[in-house]
Amino acid sequence: MCLKNRLVSRYFIKLSYCGTAYNGWQSQPHKGTKTVQDAIEKALGTYLRQTIDITGCGRTDTGVHAKDYYAHFDSETVGDIDTLIYRVNKILPNDIAIHDIIKVHDAAHARFDASSRSYQYHLHTSKSPFADRSYYYFYDQPNVEILNDAASILLEYTDFTTFCKVNSDVHTMNCDIKECYWEQHGEHFAFHITADRFLRGMIRLIVGMCLQVSRGKLTIDEVRKALEEKRRIGQDWSVPAIGLVLCDIKYPYLNDLELIVM
Repeated sequence: MCLKNRLVSRYFIKLSYCGTAYNGWQSQPHKGTKTVQDAIEKALGTYLRQTIDITGCGRTDTGVHAKDYYAHFDSETVGDIDTLIYRVNKILPNDIAIHDIIKVHDAAHARFDASSRSYQYHLHTSKSPFADRSYYYFYDQPNVEILNDAASILLEYTDFTTFCKVNSDVHTMNCDIKECYWEQHGEHFAFHITADRFLRGMIRLIVGMCLQVSRGKLTIDEVRKALEEKRRIGQDWSVPAIGLVLCDIKYPYLNDLELIVM
């Protein structure tokens, strides 16, 4: 169905997904690639009987999860949002869930309007049959104080070339990290980080760096020197995607009646 010359509205989708079975969020040109975006566009299009294009709040890599994710799409005005959520959830696979659909101002943008993004990285030091798709099983016992010493120096910098995968198509390596810390609860370790934006592979490289500092294979001085020289650390210590979760996206206007259409 063509939307040209029809009354069209913009909607935000609040959703979550387990990324284990997907090649990331974003649609790919390669035939047979399975992405979260493709699954949601197909489900929405099936129910609404339209071609639906959605824009996500950011890209997550292969295997990365999201507890709190926003995307937007344009469609003819939907009358019953609750029914739309229920029907689309029935079409979607079990590892993707839509929690809310919010009618917003035409200028609202899921990616460009996000003021901050938060991630967590989870690891266990003992194997758990209940955490096989959401925790990294790490064979060592990290020292949480050393982990936090390593993480805290990142708050002193804005250029994170050191923690960006090569061949990234971005115009700047600058990120404003607002918080960055580790917590330990018995055998469970969780890394928390919030920033205005993140570079490709950045968080998994940071987690790997912290773990190597804790193990004595890397010093904080070496990390600091790499950051100041804007160069990659010699080895690729990126941790697996399985433990990484996008957990909180902030928008300055989600309660602003000028941009939310009631």
